[in-house]
Amino acid sequence: MKRFASFAKVSVAFVLIAPLVLPGCARAAKDTTGFTMEDSITVAKPMDEAWQATKAVLRELEMDIYTRDKRGEFVAFTPMKRQLYVGTPHRTKLTITLTEATANSTTVNIQTVAQVYGVTLLTYPDWHDRKAPHNNEAVAIIESLKAKSS
Repeated sequence: MKRFASFAKVSVAFVLIAPLVLPGCARAAKDTTGFTMEDSITVAKPMDEAWQATKAVLRELEMDIYTRDKRGEFVAFTPMKRQLYVGTPHRTKLTITLTEATANSTTVNIQTVAQVYGVTLLTYPDWHDRKAPHNNEAVAIIESLKAKSS
């Protein structure tokens, strides 16, 4: 009986301490606010032509186009790379939004986010957003669109 009483006391202690300790393990996903770098350009083309030109530029730059729709939004990724063939896989995600400025001009907004492939304790393997170190891909897209519009 004495053994059961000590077991019960220890069990109650664990039950009371667990809510204080365990919330540190389960945390919210990393806040990615402010991770994006944004660039924009106004192209002297109607919306449909600017959409086609943007699609052509992404294909020329050999980017993987994940989503595209006629409303004017693209989600594209650079090819996955590793540093020294053994590092963590990484890529760049580009969200391109086309909005009609006037009947003959379109504004192209590009958001750049770096991504790494990995696993955390509470997530499945997937791409995770990180702060973009540069916006070279967005600048290349803008330069190509400038060349196509002139």
